[in-house]
Amino acid sequence: MELCSFLTFDSFITDPLTHNFMRKALLMSSLVAAVCGFLSSYLTLKGWALMGDAVSHSVMPGVVVAYALGLPFSLGAFIFGVGSVALIGFIKQKSRVKEDTVIGLVFTGFFALGIVLVSKIKSNIDLHSILFGSPLGISLSDVKQTIFISLLVVILLSIFRKDLMLYCFDPRHAKTVGINVLFLHYLLLTCLSLAAVVGLQSVGIILVVAMLITPGATAYLLTDKFNNMTVISVLSAIISSLIGIYVSFWFDLETGGSIVLAQTFIFLFAFLFAPRYGIFKLKKLFADYKC
Repeated sequence: MELCSFLTFDSFITDPLTHNFMRKALLMSSLVAAVCGFLSSYLTLKGWALMGDAVSHSVMPGVVVAYALGLPFSLGAFIFGVGSVALIGFIKQKSRVKEDTVIGLVFTGFFALGIVLVSKIKSNIDLHSILFGSPLGISLSDVKQTIFISLLVVILLSIFRKDLMLYCFDPRHAKTVGINVLFLHYLLLTCLSLAAVVGLQSVGIILVVAMLITPGATAYLLTDKFNNMTVISVLSAIISSLIGIYVSFWFDLETGGSIVLAQTFIFLFAFLFAPRYGIFKLKKLFADYKC
């Protein structure tokens, strides 16, 4: 109540910008949100929500090992992310266990390994930052690293945009027309691993899957065109990240959780009021039909 008594909208927006750590956090979170939002459209169309969860959790031991060896954490996270995907594919091919079960086994195993390594390896690793992110405490090198990885993912997705769209929508048809679906499969998994790496700093391992899934799910309720879906997904991801950071700054809340909650509220709004697929729109149609 005391905060609201003197805080104006202008000061709410501009005062945090006087802090260098806030400017870096806003820049980095916007980049991460844009990349995750862009990729989220493909993951939603492909139905890879569980795969995103698996990769995001599987990178944890890679982060710990990289810190212990003095290597960039992104390198270790990427290697273990890709390794988890390869292991999932191997077990699926060599056993009769279904894919969703294999995914659950692999990502929980990798995540548990990361927890054990954190407790045993002597280092200055902050487990809380790994699990929940720390965008307000990032360094300049982290920003540069995020910019590089973000650009790489965007470039890859842009170059193979049409082929990926067809592959995600109908892989059988894509294979029939001569598209190398195996290459696209691993390309998308590589981009997913890279996006999980850049998402660690903003929301952490536990919540990064929300950044990879929620924007695409929100856009899916608002449009039937993939190009529009991509734009809406990116915009909703960026807006929710900015809202989450500002709210966490002013009300002293967990930043990663605030970002994901903002995304969730935007999704719920679309779920309720989407022009064509919102439940209130459906109720109106049923009411008109009865009349």
